[in-house]
Amino acid sequence: MCMVIFAPLFAIFAFATCGGYSGGLRLSVDCVNKTESNLSIDIAFAYPFRLHQVTFEVPTCEGKERQKLALTGDSSSSAEFFVTVAVFAFLYSLAATVVYIFFQNKYRENNRGPLIDFVVTVVFSFLWLVGSSAWAKGLSDVKVATDPKEVLLLMSACKQPSNKCMAVHSPVMSSLNTSVVFGFLNFILWAGNIWFVFKETGWHSSGQRYLSDPMEKHSSNYNHGGYNQDSYGSSGGYGQQASLGPSSDEFGQQSSGPASFTNQI
Repeated sequence: MCMVIFAPLFAIFAFATCGGYSGGLRLSVDCVNKTESNLSIDIAFAYPFRLHQVTFEVPTCEGKERQKLALTGDSSSSAEFFVTVAVFAFLYSLAATVVYIFFQNKYRENNRGPLIDFVVTVVFSFLWLVGSSAWAKGLSDVKVATDPKEVLLLMSACKQPSNKCMAVHSPVMSSLNTSVVFGFLNFILWAGNIWFVFKETGWHSSGQRYLSDPMEKHSSNYNHGGYNQDSYGSSGGYGQQASLGPSSDEFGQQSSGPASFTNQI
């Protein structure tokens, strides 16, 4: 039930916080000649974070010349892989929910449904782990590449002590951090669901049957032996009680002694 409720929601949060991100930073370059300064240099970037394609122009503080620069790095592969896993996990979760609710008999027919569900759950657990780890590393690279201090080092005007360069606004990465958290939460959710899906397969029931058969045989043999022992003990006890008193034949022989003595007299 937890899988049906939380899996689609966690998948939505994962790909929405990553795939829908757009951010930026603002820098200022104050040249000695104020007419050459630019106090509002905006640099915008967004998913899929091909930062090497993000270009911007900055003053050189040497006349009217402009320097065209680009951010460094490319985290598109890890970001797109993460979002793709999230989207397909969301679609499969919706399909599985419909099957669980409306096609339960078809799902259990020939044990094919639980087996397919088990394999897909294992695969998605692995993909969530790989995708979340890769995107965590990609996000770390994005943070470094968009750090205003690192971007200022790319500008030739900022290498001159007479010019003043500073960061006006830094990018907000809270939603991207949230996407990584939801990625690992999805991994925990899918990995924890492996056991519950495995219980629905024939492998789990056959394993229980294999373990229960030897125990039943051992229990039946033990009960059979105990019954013979009890019956033997009861018969032996009855024989001992019967032998405590004299038999009828012995009693008859003892009583005939005085009668024969009287006849002789």
